[in-house]
Amino acid sequence: MSDTQDHKEKMKAVQAKQRAKVAEAQDPERGLVLVHTGKGKGKSSSAFGVVIRALGWKQKVGVVQFIKGKWITGEKRFFDQLGDVTWHTMGEGFTWDTQDKDRDIAAAEAAFAKAVNMMESGEFDLIVLDEINIALRYDYLDVHKVIESLKGRDKRTGVILTGRDAKPELMDYADLVTEMTEVKHPFQAGIKAQRGVDF
Repeated sequence: MSDTQDHKEKMKAVQAKQRAKVAEAQDPERGLVLVHTGKGKGKSSSAFGVVIRALGWKQKVGVVQFIKGKWITGEKRFFDQLGDVTWHTMGEGFTWDTQDKDRDIAAAEAAFAKAVNMMESGEFDLIVLDEINIALRYDYLDVHKVIESLKGRDKRTGVILTGRDAKPELMDYADLVTEMTEVKHPFQAGIKAQRGVDF
């Protein structure tokens, strides 16, 4: 058998196996819960890629940012221009900037209250809870309350939770967990964040 024919037979077998898996898969008839975590870059960036995908299907999307505060980002500017995303920046910046735990807890709780209202409303196909895992890491929010609120969301609504150090309980509950792994980062070489790449 030639290499070409051998390859064709192998790909036929792969195709048949894949089609069988797809045929067995079922629609849960509810929005999924995705967790983007890990030390590597790209957690929020990936979530905003999913936002673009959802908008491409004319779905209704919301974003609640838990940490970024007044920091101006390219994605916020883009979605503001587009006008199709309900966006709430609720945090007050990096936790090491505020240096006030009570203030950080109050900001996280206000952001979470906004997120719960959005999740329960039935108005959204997708909601991104950007950097909520940081609020959970510092115990500004209770992970069990977050999971209960995810359980109580409208069945139409999928949710993406981003930020490093996602709680194990949250990862157990989620439908999809992606961990970004840092192999190399320019900041480690003394290169500061660049507009359009990092923010």
